[in-house]
Order: sequence, then C-alpha cells, then structure tokens
Amino acid sequence: MVGDVLADRYELEELVGTGGMSSVFRAHDRLLDRKVALKILHQHYSSDDDYVERFKREARSVAALSHPNIVTVIDRGEHGGRQFIVFEYVEGETLKRLIERRGPAPVPNALELGIQVARGLAFAHQQGLIHRDVKPQNVLLNGDGRAKVTDFGIARSLNVKHGMTQTGTVLGTSDYIAPEQAQGQRVDEHSDVYSLGVVLYELLTSEVPFPGENFVAVAMRHINEEPPSVRDKRPDVSLRLDDAIRRAMAKRPEDRFPTMDAFCAELEACLAELQAAGTLPARPVVARSRRQHRPRFSLWPLVVALLVLAAAVAVGGVLILHNDNNGTPSGGGSGGVVHLRGIGAYDPIGGDGEHDADAPNATDGNPGTYWPTESYRTAPSLGKAGVGLVLDAGKRVDLQQLTFTTSTPGLSAEILAGNSAGGPFDAVVGRAQTVTGDRAEYTIGGGAYRYYVIWITRLGDGFHSAHIDEVSAN
Repeated sequence: MVGDVLADRYELEELVGTGGMSSVFRAHDRLLDRKVALKILHQHYSSDDDYVERFKREARSVAALSHPNIVTVIDRGEHGGRQFIVFEYVEGETLKRLIERRGPAPVPNALELGIQVARGLAFAHQQGLIHRDVKPQNVLLNGDGRAKVTDFGIARSLNVKHGMTQTGTVLGTSDYIAPEQAQGQRVDEHSDVYSLGVVLYELLTSEVPFPGENFVAVAMRHINEEPPSVRDKRPDVSLRLDDAIRRAMAKRPEDRFPTMDAFCAELEACLAELQAAGTLPARPVVARSRRQHRPRFSLWPLVVALLVLAAAVAVGGVLILHNDNNGTPSGGGSGGVVHLRGIGAYDPIGGDGEHDADAPNATDGNPGTYWPTESYRTAPSLGKAGVGLVLDAGKRVDLQQLTFTTSTPGLSAEILAGNSAGGPFDAVVGRAQTVTGDRAEYTIGGGAYRYYVIWITRLGDGFHSAHIDEVSAN
C-alpha cells in the first residue's frame, strides 16, 4: 500500500496503474534519492511457484535490454513474499493518453513515434524477447518527445491457454492482438509487427481498426477481417505508408514484414519521402508532465530574435569568413562563421547513395529536420568502412572547427576534406570520435578545402541508422 517501504529502500508513493498480473507504483528510492517505478506481482500469483519463477526470469531478460527506447530495469526483489521489479520512472504520459487528449497525430509525428517504438522492439527481438502486448498504454513519453516501451515480457509469463480462460488479460489487449495470438498459435516477432501496425493505425486515426463489444468479438475481427485502409479516414497519408500499415497487419505472419527492423526501415523511408517532398516533419510530440503546463510554441519570438541578431551583426561589423574570386582562401584563421551546405551522401563502398535528397536538412537551420543514413541490420556496425555527409563551403576555406548535433547519440565519426564533391577526401580529424551526447565538436587543421565530410564509422548502440540534425562551422 502507499506508504509501505519495500526491502528497506523503496517507499511507495502513488498507485499509477494495475493490470491482470501486477500493480505499478511510483516510489522513492531512499538509497539513491530518486523516483522509480515499482511493479509488484499480485498476491494470488505469489503462491504459485511457476508464476514466480517466470516473473523472475522475465525480470532477468528485460534487465538485458539497454536501449534508449526501452524503459530500463533497475532492480528486482521480494518483500513479504511478494515479487517486485524496479524500473526507471518516466515522468510523462502514455501514448494512449496522448491519443485521447490530442486526437489523430500529424503524419510526421506518428512516423517519428512509430520508428522509435520499432527500434526498441527490434532491439528486444535481437535479444530473443518478444513483447506480446504492444499497445499505446505500454509506450511512455518522457516529456522530450522520446518514446519508451515498457511491460516487456509480462505477456509471456502465462501461456495462451491460461490467457484465454482469463478473458484475455494475459493474452494482450484485444484491440491490438495478432490473429495467431488470438487463436493460441505460436507467437514470434511477426506478432509484435502486427500490434505495432495497429498502434500506428490508431495514432493516425485516433480509432482502433476493429472495435467491438467484448474480447471475443474483437479477437474474431482480427482473425477474420482484412485491415481497413488508413487513407479512408486520413487522405493526407501516403499510399506507401498506408500499404506499410496494412502489410504489418496482414492475417498471415509470413505476409507481414519479415522483421521489426524491416518494418522500421520502411517507416523511415516513408518519413524520408515526406522530407524529400518538402513536407517538413512537425515538431516532436511532447508528453506534458502532470506537474507543468508548457506554453504553445510560436515561431514569431524566434523570428524577431533572429532579426535583432542580424541587425546587431550588421552594426557590429562581425567578420564572416569569405574567399576571393580566384578560389584562394582568405581570412582562414579569423574564426568567422562558415556557411556550409549539405549536398549529398558520400558512399564509396555502397555506391547507391544514402538519402542524398535529405542532405540539405542538415544545414537548413531547422533542428527538427535531419539527414539520415540508411537503416543497417548489422548495427551498430555498418558492415563497411563508413558513410558520410558531404558539406559544401562554396569555396576553399581553412576550417578551424566543425560542430554537429544528432538525435542518434553514440555514433562514431571523423572529418574528411577535399576539393571535389566526389572525393578523394583526406582526413583532417583522422581519429573517429564517439558522440556521447547530442552534440559533437571537432577542432580541425591542415589546410583549405571546399568540401568537408562527416564520415560515420559506427552507429550508436540501439540505433540502426545515424542522423545528422544540424551542422555549423567556423
């Protein structure tokens, strides 16, 4: 109960949710003075050795899932014969609550969230763990637009036969259940692909595809009826995205995407098409904390601030690095701003390019857009020496510093340079640097070049592609 202290450490503060197998509390970790989430197995399961052992085994499995889009397991224990698991506490709201509060999501936002969930699930699948209860209620939004999947493995703690006799409590929520799961057949990663397809349908329409009066009625519709088209309710959704969702929700597992990675790659391609068409992604969907209310974002203060800054620059006579007409660098060491322009990808080994059309997104001044690499199944390895983003300085300049931001931290990159857009390129920062946060800063030296390349040699752990959000230089 609220107020109890478990294991002389975790003080229960508030009941935040309850389900068929367990209850979840917000708790205070007295030892480390932080908030955590505590999942406690229901009393009537605690006396069943089989249930308890499976609960422990699932806790151990989920503890191995270290990924930015998966809620982290911190600890496991027992108190008064009750099993509990300790998770990181995510201050925000569930994806289900967001849908209820805001209705259908803008297409770019829905894609961004779907991609994040797919990345987390793909990582779990690589570790041999199937979720089996993918639904918006099990996706937490942390207030900064990041989605985190929770409740891994709980559905696996009971077999399908038991789940059916308990009105589907453990089978998974009927609105999102895969046909084979509803029929008690073998469940694998294709089942999670199906459920994520349903989640995306709901994100885009704010409705589930197969509503019904009870569990059995809904389950039978999943088994027998073809998935509806998102475009019937959202004509602004592309044919490609509509096809992707319907393929994910195919009745036969073998007709769906072969892996969650493949589904994720297709969603990334749909998002890239929006960018290439000039439809910039909307700002990330942010889950508001219950403790604060954020004002609606407006561009006008930013525009005014930029105009004021431009006037100040003009009046102050700030020196901007420039070249003379014959291409010889001038002002090479002045420390002025160099305006780089993303012009394409450098992919000498792959040869097919990597989202070349999105290269300008890395230098457009909008941190909400980015240049992405292709999605690599071999992640974090690229399976080759590297791939790069080519930046054009306009003329030869002697860069002193290059900085970029990324929404896929953990990647490793070095800086190359040359005087032809297609290479060859020399290393001007020859040792690859691992980006531990969302920003990387390189000190450069070694001559004047027109073209610079952010050469990525490794992806961040848990990511199957790398994003370069915004580049600046001086």
